[in-house]
Amino acid sequence: MRSALCALAAAATLALLPAGHAHAEGQEPDRDFTLADPRITESSGLAASRAHPGIYWTHNDQDQPRIFGVDSRTGETVATLTMAGVGTPRDMEAISVGPDGDIYVGDIGDNLDGSWDHVWIYRFPEPKTLKDQTVRATQYDVKYADGPRNAEALMVHPKTGRVYIASKNEDGGGLYAGPERLSTSGTNTFRRIGEVPWVTDGAFSPDGERLLLRSYFSAREYVWKDGRIEGDGTSPGAPFQGQAESVTYTPDGSAYLFGSEGQGSRVVRVEREDAPRATDPGTDPGTGSDPAAPTPGMGGTAPAATDSGGSATTGFLVLAGATVLVLGIKRLLRRG
Repeated sequence: MRSALCALAAAATLALLPAGHAHAEGQEPDRDFTLADPRITESSGLAASRAHPGIYWTHNDQDQPRIFGVDSRTGETVATLTMAGVGTPRDMEAISVGPDGDIYVGDIGDNLDGSWDHVWIYRFPEPKTLKDQTVRATQYDVKYADGPRNAEALMVHPKTGRVYIASKNEDGGGLYAGPERLSTSGTNTFRRIGEVPWVTDGAFSPDGERLLLRSYFSAREYVWKDGRIEGDGTSPGAPFQGQAESVTYTPDGSAYLFGSEGQGSRVVRVEREDAPRATDPGTDPGTGSDPAAPTPGMGGTAPAATDSGGSATTGFLVLAGATVLVLGIKRLLRRG
């Protein structure tokens, strides 16, 4: 299924010109870069390092407890982290760095849309030294209050440290808030606080005032206030990519970085319009307002195709056709 989607979306992407907001690949940090490591074939999450400027953490959509630290100046892997102290992952789909300096990994995927009664979050301190090493991680059991879900987006709020998950469904998913603090002594129940469209990844802005959610073909940035999404959001101008699976902000909040699956895949920087002044990634996690108050919804329907270079209309039609084919294949596989 994953290969079918990638092939269809990649073919559609060929009909499009490159995104209009992209930067040329170069030696400056936090710019466009290509994942050079041949081991990274299904990059499914992306998170900016708090401890090492210019470094981004990613991982494969797989069952190996392995994380890669990539230098955005060169695209080369400068650290490979192997998690110890956790079980065998089933479907790692997301990664985020919290205000405490810990890396959070979401083993939250479920391609059968709710066949597992629980999923896991792994957590470990971001290493001070960039090198290949084994890190001891803490494993948290996670359940959803309204039953099992498939999900690919995990976001840690940069001020409160609260963990959120966005579920993925062809008919729309949900935004879930975890407990104020994760616990190893029992199950951590995530409760639905809003409705979201199809989501493959998400990230909070460094100041905690925006939530960015992306799908295969579009993205939307929302105002985040008092633990809820406000308004209908705005389009950040996400590029069309073969299998769009990851997104994050640059550490200063001035731009977004969009990634996709596939060996040698490219991470594309898109400038953020009306970006706030640069924030300190080390902001005290004890400040900020984020009580996870329920919200009736995200306002509006799934985001429309974004404004990138090339023919957005043609691209949207081709990509929409690919989506219909893929969803049809998914239904046939489930029946089988």
